[in-house]
Amino acid sequence: MREILSDYLSAQTGAFTVRDIVLRFVVALILGVVIYISYRFSFSGAVYSARFNVSLVMLTLTGTLVMSVIGNNVALSLGMVGALSIVRFRTAIKDARDTAYVFWCIAVGICCGVSEFLVAGVGTAILFFFLLLFGAVRRNDQFLLIVRGDQDAEQPIEAKVGLYFDNKAQIKVLHTAEGSVEYIFALSEAMLAAAKKKNASSIVDVLRSTDGIHSVQLVSQNDEINR
Repeated sequence: MREILSDYLSAQTGAFTVRDIVLRFVVALILGVVIYISYRFSFSGAVYSARFNVSLVMLTLTGTLVMSVIGNNVALSLGMVGALSIVRFRTAIKDARDTAYVFWCIAVGICCGVSEFLVAGVGTAILFFFLLLFGAVRRNDQFLLIVRGDQDAEQPIEAKVGLYFDNKAQIKVLHTAEGSVEYIFALSEAMLAAAKKKNASSIVDVLRSTDGIHSVQLVSQNDEINR
């Protein structure tokens, strides 16, 4: 029984010809380039990373390489799982769509590695057109307006912020100390756009011109600072 199990685990699914290997990698490269183009044209963030986009093509080819070696070999698949289980990936992915692209590349690599070219091609075509249609949808960033000043400026701050944003700005934090006050207002991107159309000056300039205010900051949740 032990010998039978050992023979089963070490059994190979069959030798690959050079033509088969080249075909798998060529198809994976073509589909990887399609993913590259899709990410390039659907990206709507602040900073486009060409290195990350190139790594998507590399991930597709790597998935094809791994699946070509593993195939249906149980012993190799168990060894690969054990090897990957000790690897920790610490790269932070900020955009949820980047994670979707990573899984897309992995799926294409797996399909090409087992010669399921039709599934990989049809799936890539569907995802490509879907992301071209909806990939440019921009996120509605939330902004924090942070105002620090003297305690006597409490009423002018609330009055000017309320007037500027039509009383739609929400006070998230109000911190008062001896002789000082700090406000944190929650704003949406739509509120900022509407206020800019209505007012000639920005909220930062309006508050800075007020007596008793020490600092004004407008910070978005994606760690970008607008002045």
